[in-house]
Amino acid sequence: AVTSRGVRVIEFNARFGDPETQAVLARLRTPLGQLLRAAARGEISEGTELDWDPRTAVDVVMAAENYPDTPRKGDVITGLDEANALEGVHVIHAGTVVSGEEIHTAGGRVLAVVALGDNLAAARNAAYEGVRAISWAGAQYRNDIALKAVENRIHIPAPRD
Repeated sequence: AVTSRGVRVIEFNARFGDPETQAVLARLRTPLGQLLRAAARGEISEGTELDWDPRTAVDVVMAAENYPDTPRKGDVITGLDEANALEGVHVIHAGTVVSGEEIHTAGGRVLAVVALGDNLAAARNAAYEGVRAISWAGAQYRNDIALKAVENRIHIPAPRD
């Protein structure tokens, strides 16, 4: 935020449950658990290099009916196995609960469908193929994730000299 005292950071948002983080971690080939353990022990050397998948990742969040207000809970989710079976696609659970043999909605942000592709369009197509495989009563999601970038409608201004 820009304040009378200059630019100030008011929030650093990088939780593992955030869609932005989930897309980045989908590309990480280095085992995350080993990295976290080494970091906790102060054992990461300065020259440590991470192994990254060169493909592009896209993450589409599927939310419950009425999200973000009072999300509806208890709806049976279907299609998870089909989505996870798609090439380069995996589904991350957030607002779900297991009840017997079924998985039900249990929160606002229910699932994140993350896909890797050789380019942004391929990753986006795969993520939405995964989304279309999954259903429950009242499921909702944005249909424009990464669309402007795929259509080349995002322009980054050149730095000023």
